[in-house]
Amino acid sequence: MNQTISSVLRIASFDIHPSAVYPIFIMGLLVYCFSVLSNVTILALIVTQRSLHRPMFYILFSLPLNDLIGITAMFPRLLLDIVIMKNTVNYPLCVLQAFLLHMYGGGIPFILAAMAFDRYIAICKPLRYNSILSPFGVTAVISLAWGVNFALILVLFLLQARATKCRDFIMNVFCDNFSLLSLSCGKDLTINNIYGLSITAFMHITTVTIQLFSYIQILVTCIMNKQSDTKSKALNTCLAQIIVFILFEIVGLFTILSYRFPNITPNARKACGMLIFLILPVLNPIIYGMKTKDIRTAFFRILKKGKISSSK
Repeated sequence: MNQTISSVLRIASFDIHPSAVYPIFIMGLLVYCFSVLSNVTILALIVTQRSLHRPMFYILFSLPLNDLIGITAMFPRLLLDIVIMKNTVNYPLCVLQAFLLHMYGGGIPFILAAMAFDRYIAICKPLRYNSILSPFGVTAVISLAWGVNFALILVLFLLQARATKCRDFIMNVFCDNFSLLSLSCGKDLTINNIYGLSITAFMHITTVTIQLFSYIQILVTCIMNKQSDTKSKALNTCLAQIIVFILFEIVGLFTILSYRFPNITPNARKACGMLIFLILPVLNPIIYGMKTKDIRTAFFRILKKGKISSSK
C-alpha cells in the first residue's frame, strides 16, 4: 500500500574516514571559492569593461552564470553533509536542487551552440554580423537558449511530480530527476522515461548539429580565405569554445561509463556523478581567461590600474 512521503528525505553519503572529513571539507571549500571567484570575475569584466560590450561577450555571459548555478546548487550542501554527517534533505529543497542541476546540465550545450552560432556569423558573414546580432538578435539568441532549456526541464519535473512517492531515500549524494523518480511506486513511469530520453536526445542532437555546422563552415571559410589574420581570428575566438565542448562531452561520457562498470567502488561512482557539476565550473573561466585575448587584456588592464592606484 502506498504511503505519503516524509518531508525530510535521507540521502546517500560518501564513506569518509573521520580523520579525512575536515581536510576534504577544506579542500572542497577552496575549490568552490575559486570557482565562484573566477566565474564572478568573468561576469564582472563583461559588465564593467566597455571593450567587452559586444554580442560575443553578451552571449558568453551566460556560461559563467550557468556554471555558478550548477556548482552552487550541488556543492555547498554536499560539503555541509560531509561535516555534520546529517545526510538528510528537505523534499522541497531536494526538488529545487534537482531542477537547478538539470537546468545547468541542459544549459551547457544550448549556450555553447549559441556561442558557436555567434562565431559562425562573425567569421562567415562578417558584413551581416551587426544586423543579425543586433541588440534584438542577441536577446533572441540568449532567450532561446535559456527558454527552450527551461521549458524542457519544467515539463520533466511536472511529469515527475505527478508520481506517487512512498520511499524516502535518495540514492545519490545530490538530488536529481532519476533519484526523485526512484522514490515513486505504484505508478507507470514509462512516459517519464520516454520523455527524459527524448529531451536528452533532442538537446544533444540539436546543439551538436549547430556546433558542427558552425565550425565546419568556419573551417571552410578559413581554407578559402588565405589571409592569415582571418585564420588567426577564427582560431583565437573558437578555440576556447571547442575545448569546453570537448571537455563537456568527455566528462559526460566518463560519468555515463562509470555506471556501467560494476567494479567501481561506491565512492568513486558517486564522485564520477559529480564531475560535470564540478570540473566545468572550475575550468571554464581558466580556459576563457587563457584563450580569449579580449578577456585577458581587460583583466590585466584592471590589475594595472589597481597597482597604479595603490602606489599613489
